[in-house]
Amino acid sequence: MTEKIQPESTSRRKFLKGFGTGLLGTPLLLQGIGRAAQASKDDISQYLQKTEPVTLTVNGQEVRLLIEPRTTLADLLRNRLHLTGTKIVCNHGECGGCTVLLDDVSVYACQMLALDAAGKNVLTVEGLLTGEKIHPLQQAFIDEDGYQCGFCTPGQIMAAYGLFKQNPKPSTEQIRVGMSGNLCRCAAYPKIQNSVAAAAGKVSLS
Repeated sequence: MTEKIQPESTSRRKFLKGFGTGLLGTPLLLQGIGRAAQASKDDISQYLQKTEPVTLTVNGQEVRLLIEPRTTLADLLRNRLHLTGTKIVCNHGECGGCTVLLDDVSVYACQMLALDAAGKNVLTVEGLLTGEKIHPLQQAFIDEDGYQCGFCTPGQIMAAYGLFKQNPKPSTEQIRVGMSGNLCRCAAYPKIQNSVAAAAGKVSLS
């Protein structure tokens, strides 16, 4: 005859023993929390030692941040200020997707340290907007179909705006030269050129 196994009951002694173990474990847990808090403070201290303050003006607004010295202007704009119109495509200064204006001059934001932009004025594609109203240059790209996938378009627009800052009414050849630093993987160059030509002389550059 097989003996039926009864489920083990929890005795008062076992319960108290387990409860006591829990109490003994509490100081250890608190010590662990204390060490974690101290580690967090140490991490913060180490982070502060590795950062530098930077102040710059972005789209007309003064910005003050603590950043790591290796932070690029593109990283600051996208990851710290959430201005994601500045695209990081090649990250090697070859495609122009990250083009912004620095004191009215077109630059590749991926190739510039944010610290080098300290005290200067940065203009991104978002800064061309007036409230919810798009800029005439942006409208020209819409009207002339100056894009396909659109990924390079913000950089193209900023390069064109930088060109207009230097030459408000560029010729066709000057447009080609002025836009040559921006690549379009969709090869929409004729439409891009038409967009820039359509906006030439009509864009407010204030």
